[in-house]
Amino acid sequence: MAVDLELDVELLKSEIKKTYASVSEQPETEFIFPTGRAWAEDLDYPAELANVPEAAAESFAGVANPWQLGRLAQGERVLDLGSGAGTDSLIASQMVGSQGHVTGIDMTAAMLAKARTAAAEMGATNVAFVESEAEQLPFSDASFEVVISNGVIDLIPDKEAVFAELFRVLTPGGRIQIADVTIQNPVSAEGRRNVDLWTG
Repeated sequence: MAVDLELDVELLKSEIKKTYASVSEQPETEFIFPTGRAWAEDLDYPAELANVPEAAAESFAGVANPWQLGRLAQGERVLDLGSGAGTDSLIASQMVGSQGHVTGIDMTAAMLAKARTAAAEMGATNVAFVESEAEQLPFSDASFEVVISNGVIDLIPDKEAVFAELFRVLTPGGRIQIADVTIQNPVSAEGRRNVDLWTG
């Protein structure tokens, strides 16, 4: 799907950053989407959630449970696309153990700062957080055995670019565990141009 030329992509990215910076900086606020540890628990997140510091869990903003697609193996290299405050990355870091590694990427500086703080609080030395956009990943080909993502790809207009990058950075036979929002019917041209519909 080509990017809608009438959509101001830079404005969209700016609004998404603002929305998720608010989730990071003011997690007690009510958003139009559910957030927080209680929401992750409602989604039946794995037991590792209990070890995730509140600094990360309070800003969890996933849409579903990618862990229902399976657990990670010890030693795997994992990319968390749109890692936010780090809840999924920190769960993954526990699953892959000291021989594995998790890299979370996000474009929101406030979320990355929160994720790094939570990782330090948890003592997770096998996880790193990188500022990046999904359409141009700063990693070599075949860098990861697994990509996880929760409620992020739906926010990106150029999905073809995102999936091309994911397949590029996955090892042959690697897997993707995505929880996201999908639609059943085409969105009108007016709807595609409405930044508010993209950000919430």
